[in-house]
Amino acid sequence: MAYCIDEALIRSGQEVVDALRRRKSSLVTAESCTGGLIAAILSQCKDASDCLHGGFVTYTKIQKSLALGIPATALESCGSVSVEVARLMVRGALERSVAQMALSVTGVLGPQTDEDGTAPGTVFVAILSRALGTATVHSRQYEGHPEEIRRSLILDALKLLRQSSG
Repeated sequence: MAYCIDEALIRSGQEVVDALRRRKSSLVTAESCTGGLIAAILSQCKDASDCLHGGFVTYTKIQKSLALGIPATALESCGSVSVEVARLMVRGALERSVAQMALSVTGVLGPQTDEDGTAPGTVFVAILSRALGTATVHSRQYEGHPEEIRRSLILDALKLLRQSSG
């Protein structure tokens, strides 16, 4: 199954961009299993340059440590797909950006478990605002083909962002 950024994803992304612009806010992403697609979708939206600062694609544990400053001990003890790592990813992204908000996504799309034994479809989405200072982490469990899981996760993450930016 080939993946593409379709009109439904762009519409959902545009709602996020519009909400960020209304609040005069900005965003940085830290993505693992979505491979930067959330930032790519947002970059396709009208006026995205007003609020999207960019993103980190940190697919491996070592890259999460190098790019986002996540301690290797946390990755080993919690696994790379966990509430704690989602929280550390979002904090690391915000600390390395001038954006007012950050979003992180970590999960296992499948079809097999990951190196830590995490089941396919397990994902965590974290959102952090400088104004609030506390990350909100959302846990999700999806079923289906990896591309179906990725699409559902992206749509849910965009919805959570829109609600947080609203």
